[in-house]
Amino acid sequence: MGSHGIHSLTFTILSFLWLTSMESCFSQVDQQDPQVPGFFIFGDSLVDNGNNNGILSLARANYAPYGIDFPEGASGRFNNGLTMVDVLAQLLGLPNLIPPYARTRGPALLRGANFASGASGIRDETGNNLGAHVSMNQQVANFARVVQQMRRAFRGDNNAMNAYLSKCIFYCGLGSNDYLNNYFMTSFYATSRQYTPAAYAASLLQDYSRQLTQLYQLGARKIVVTAVGGIGCIPYQLARVNPRNRTANSQCNEDINKAIYIFNSGLLNLVKSFNNGRLPGAQFVYLNIIESAKDLVTNGAAYGFEVFDKGCCGVGRNNGEITCLPLQRPCPDRSKYLFWDAFHPTEAANIILGKKAFSSNSATDEDFLNLESYAQKETCSEELLVETLVKKGLQGVSLLSYGSTSTSPTNVKLALT
Repeated sequence: MGSHGIHSLTFTILSFLWLTSMESCFSQVDQQDPQVPGFFIFGDSLVDNGNNNGILSLARANYAPYGIDFPEGASGRFNNGLTMVDVLAQLLGLPNLIPPYARTRGPALLRGANFASGASGIRDETGNNLGAHVSMNQQVANFARVVQQMRRAFRGDNNAMNAYLSKCIFYCGLGSNDYLNNYFMTSFYATSRQYTPAAYAASLLQDYSRQLTQLYQLGARKIVVTAVGGIGCIPYQLARVNPRNRTANSQCNEDINKAIYIFNSGLLNLVKSFNNGRLPGAQFVYLNIIESAKDLVTNGAAYGFEVFDKGCCGVGRNNGEITCLPLQRPCPDRSKYLFWDAFHPTEAANIILGKKAFSSNSATDEDFLNLESYAQKETCSEELLVETLVKKGLQGVSLLSYGSTSTSPTNVKLALT
């Protein structure tokens, strides 16, 4: 992501926390109080909201018609509007959408940051075919820098800082590009010749386990981990699938889907091991995004969808051979499309997926607690408790911030029907 300027910002965090708690206590009746103090996001283009805007990469979405339904326009989100984590942020009652780490500084970091980067993966080399990106290893390193800033702000009081971080939610959604832009891109990568699908999944899970453990060591306790979706069925693959890889019941690339199944099965077992004492005090949620997406297709009419195999914006067969081009005219009614482009869901799909992840009680959607029961609601008294925890070390401190420009967090309210 390049080097960032270092700015010194002196502020009274105690006053900031007091103002935050007062804002929560005296909010309008129809405004939901935050259920968590912060939300930190790690992932790829499915949740990237602008971290790739300033780097040399083909994996960028800061041009029209991306963002056509987003109030700020082309923000760097890889669809027409909100991502799934935007929806989750709203459902968690957070006052603003979580800003990208590349443009976040100072006290805003206490409320969370989005570290996700388009084309990124669990492996460092994943996505190199598209240019620069921020891999999961680098995303974790960026969060470590944030923790260092927070530690200075808490005057070295690790107990107070860890108490704060233990209430935050950490979202991790990676792995898709390790298959799309690595293992199954045989002209650019050798991994498919070096590993069987099972061995590759095992290697990915070993790396991912280390990365998730590092987040735990940095203070994360409530961690949401998403399964890799059915990427053998996205328009990009439907436009390219070899007929011999199709089955009588599917037009998808089942070779990819079978490989994904191996990875997801191992990921579920990894999450179970974390919850069963491997990482004491950790609470993991496993989101089975494949089953949620299958429901959107199976019951598409009930959700208002009519088109499941084509992107709303793109070029070629299934609008999936080339992704959405600058100034290209997209479909007029995005609400009827499951996919925005060759790879990414529409805002309409993300709203449904976010709501299902947050509150569904179906075992086919989430194999553990849903986020609604996972997030403990922060009342006004709990906000004041956080203030008390950090009172002795947070007055008049200097918080070093890393960022290119100063921006206000996006404030977009959802009408979730």
